Amino acid sequence: MTGTPAAGPEGEARVELREMRWWHIARVTELERRLFEEDAWSAGMLWSELAHARGPGATRRYLLAVDRDTGEIVGYAGLAAVSGSADVQTIGVLPSHRRAGLGARLLSALLSAATAFGCHEVLLEVRVDNPGAQRLYERFGFAPVGVRRGYYQPAGVDALVMRRTAESAGFPAPPTPLAPRADQDPHVSREHKEHENHG
Repeated sequence: MTGTPAAGPEGEARVELREMRWWHIARVTELERRLFEEDAWSAGMLWSELAHARGPGATRRYLLAVDRDTGEIVGYAGLAAVSGSADVQTIGVLPSHRRAGLGARLLSALLSAATAFGCHEVLLEVRVDNPGAQRLYERFGFAPVGVRRGYYQPAGVDALVMRRTAESAGFPAPPTPLAPRADQDPHVSREHKEHENHG
């Protein structure tokens, strides 16, 4: 593995966001196992997600955070959208690049994608024992709306469900009603797993 620069303003200035493509799957799968261990997504699941990320009917947006100097993937994130509702699927950041705002950059990019998809709301699940991530989401206008018991398996950790609407984000709400949740799409089979340490 190539080395990564120390986290901080100079290091993050060398990190750029790019679209995730099929040829990145092998490396992202390796990072999944490193970051999420028993909760890691399989290569097949990534293939399934990216199959819906391009073309006129696209319902996914997956991004990579790449070190310009080394070409190393240091983070990634994904979002699913359907019928006016989006769901943050995943955000993963290498330990060497945490606490430097990269998670916030990835989240901001996903929210921009949700707007481009015409979504009126964005939802996500975050572990109840991850207050740092919850604070980040609150800064972006997310608010708790419920708890899913035992959502993260096999550990059985509860998930806090959070929701962001145009109104909660601080700008006028759209005139149309909120659409059904993104997880009603049969293609949305993956949970959000926040692995960015904040503070």
